Amino acid sequence: MRAMKNKYLKAAAPVMVLALGFATVQFMSAAKPAPEKKEEEQRRVSLLYAEAREDSVHLAVTTQGEVRPHTEIDLTPQVAGRIVSISESFAEGAGFEAGETLIQLDDADYRLALAQAEAGVAQAEVLLLQAKAAADVKRKQWLSINPNKQPTPLQVNQPQVDEAEARLRSARAELADAKLDLARTQIKLPFRGRVIGRDVGVGQYVTANTPLGRVFATDRVEVRLPLTDSQLQELDLPMGFVSTAENPGPTVTLSAQVGRELRDWQGRIVRTQAAVDQQTRLIYAVAEVQDPYGKGASDGVPLAVGLFVTAQAEGVQEHRALVLPRNALRNADKVYVINEEDRLDIRTVEVLSTSEHRVVVASGVSDGERVVTSTIANPVDGMEVQPITQLAQK
Repeated sequence: MRAMKNKYLKAAAPVMVLALGFATVQFMSAAKPAPEKKEEEQRRVSLLYAEAREDSVHLAVTTQGEVRPHTEIDLTPQVAGRIVSISESFAEGAGFEAGETLIQLDDADYRLALAQAEAGVAQAEVLLLQAKAAADVKRKQWLSINPNKQPTPLQVNQPQVDEAEARLRSARAELADAKLDLARTQIKLPFRGRVIGRDVGVGQYVTANTPLGRVFATDRVEVRLPLTDSQLQELDLPMGFVSTAENPGPTVTLSAQVGRELRDWQGRIVRTQAAVDQQTRLIYAVAEVQDPYGKGASDGVPLAVGLFVTAQAEGVQEHRALVLPRNALRNADKVYVINEEDRLDIRTVEVLSTSEHRVVVASGVSDGERVVTSTIANPVDGMEVQPITQLAQK
């Protein structure tokens, strides 16, 4: 019996030791003080801001149009002949100067005609001298016989003199015509321009009015701009307006994306239509840019014909409105405002006009409110922010 009890004690001893160790660990864990809990503070986003300001402004009128040449013509010869040479400047896309010979026609026949005309003038001059000499002899003979009586024109060969003078005038006219035809074998233009297309080649025989190509002048270009009645009033332009030295018309900034950059060109509205377009019910104004391929270019980038541009012209009427920096506007009509509690307030605004540096709004913000000008990745209405002041751009 005792042997049986010892056997049970030996089997239960390890279990009792494990139970005692587990109880000790649990006691020590329960007696250990709990770790202090640290409250995580939310990090505020730092944002630059500028104050909205109420001001008297001139609103910008914005419209769009396509650049067109002021002068565009089909180049044709005035005389017939075979083409013997074509200038490198007379190639598609190339530019040429005023008075530059673009095409040279064979002028052999015209030089021959010039020589014949010169001979005709010389012969007519001789005939006139002979007629005058004969008339002088006749007059002297008449006066020697009839000193007190005036001769008739026929008696002193005056009709022969008149005929000789008329023949000389005709010969000189033929000479001038021959010189003009010879000069026309050199096909030139009185303006600086560019070539749109060429339709002929060396060796081709052309007659008068044969199409040689199409060109346009580069002294100035035009942009036809559609305007509503309110925009016309904003610019203070009457229908049928034509610019003068006293009233040259409002300036206009034309802009377009060329490559990866936004380019600007300066022009001026020079005239408006005198009637409303029956289809669109709009009034069209014409803006001009001088020397668009030279001094009028934007850092060397010309205002090319065919380019579609956005036009902005500043109005003449004053309006009271709120002015914000341009980078304060988001998604065309959203502005982020930092309220008095330094929380973000996402507003919808009524935009009146925009430019490179400013945006003018009619409602949505108040004078003196702080508008965010820096970028923000994930804006949330009501989020806490850290405002950093920034001077508002003018």
